[in-house]
Amino acid sequence: MEKATQAGTEFPAGEIEIQSASDFDALVRLHRPRVFRFILASVRNPESAENLTQDCFIRAYKARDQFRGVSSVSTWLMQIAANLVRDHEGSGRSRFWRRVLRRDVESSDLSEWVSDGRTSPESMAAAKEQVDAVWSAARQLPERQRTVFLLRFVEDMDLLEIAAVTGMKEGTVKTHLFRALQSVRKELEGKR
Repeated sequence: MEKATQAGTEFPAGEIEIQSASDFDALVRLHRPRVFRFILASVRNPESAENLTQDCFIRAYKARDQFRGVSSVSTWLMQIAANLVRDHEGSGRSRFWRRVLRRDVESSDLSEWVSDGRTSPESMAAAKEQVDAVWSAARQLPERQRTVFLLRFVEDMDLLEIAAVTGMKEGTVKTHLFRALQSVRKELEGKR
């Protein structure tokens, strides 16, 4: 049986053996960074991303007995996260607060994804500009295309994993990814 291990705690594929609070804490430590990155890239608001990440693990904890093991724990958690993002994006309350607050993640917060410490300031500025342009283009994508795009390029998931997370067929994922890439490229070419 395949197992995921973090800090000595094993989670068998197909089962979530949570017998104590420390077992669940280990599961959260193992998967939280990936879940948070995806949610942050989706909602572009650190406070909302924190809240949705916490909601994801609360839902997972409450539903741990219902985990069927059809997919990995990681895929199951990302599926919960994707559903939370979809619900969040669709709620009128979140649209209202996004318009009122507009506290989007600044591209300077993403500098750790771009910087390697050996690039010139000019290269950093150009890279920051490119990252800003990609984020801007991704923000304009329809929901399903944006979700597939972010899972592929932020979380580096393969097509089958994305299909499992979103509940789409692999061919549908390919179509959404193709269309998302076309839209992002078109948007980037229009800014040159």
